[in-house]
Amino acid sequence: MNNVIHKVAAYVTTGDWLLVFTEPAFPEVGTQIPCGTVEDGEDLDNAMLREAAEETGLTDLRIKRFLGTRVYDLRAANGDPVRIQRHFYQLTYDGPITTEGWRHWEKDPSDGKPEPIEFALRWVKFPQEVPDLVAGFGDMLHRVVADS
Repeated sequence: MNNVIHKVAAYVTTGDWLLVFTEPAFPEVGTQIPCGTVEDGEDLDNAMLREAAEETGLTDLRIKRFLGTRVYDLRAANGDPVRIQRHFYQLTYDGPITTEGWRHWEKDPSDGKPEPIEFALRWVKFPQEVPDLVAGFGDMLHRVVADS
């Protein structure tokens, strides 16, 4: 299988809070964490910080630690096999938080769609209030530690 796509995914924490989001235009997708595709020539750490900022609008993010990689064998839209290597990180946020939630629009989506993607973001208490995360996004959640 030659078609390998590298992706990054972030558990963003502050204290005992974890950041999650949904996409209002696609509620059936479910609850997610910031993630995205690594660009050609981009290193994983830079890709993670870029994707997290693009999807959340937060700029006070820093890498706490790399959590590991998971491999997913999937099928592309045309039916061809594709391997996703998802690299999980824990990021910390040092800015103020609101428990009200907020909306953010990704201004330059990499999926080729002309309109921005809307995200409905919110902080949830970690670990007790974390909802089920879709698409394997919860696979490394057991490695996340609350910020001290």
